[in-house]
Amino acid sequence: MSPAEAEDEFTGIHCRLDELLAERNMTLTELSARVGVSIVNLSVLKNDRARAIRYSTLRAICEALGCEVGELLVLAPRE
Repeated sequence: MSPAEAEDEFTGIHCRLDELLAERNMTLTELSARVGVSIVNLSVLKNDRARAIRYSTLRAICEALGCEVGELLVLAPRE
């Protein structure tokens, strides 16, 4: 991957899914069952590799975790 491609990959958004799951003693598997999103897709989101997310998915995740969107998605500093 060229440096230009790597820069294109950086979205500037960090997903705090791991931290929120840990705070709630919830597994990715349990969240997947609650929101109807595959574990693979949640893992992509959790690892900051998602390029997009549907509002309906975002809402379902936030409802399941009892959080606001701004607690789940935060700005990440550029490296």
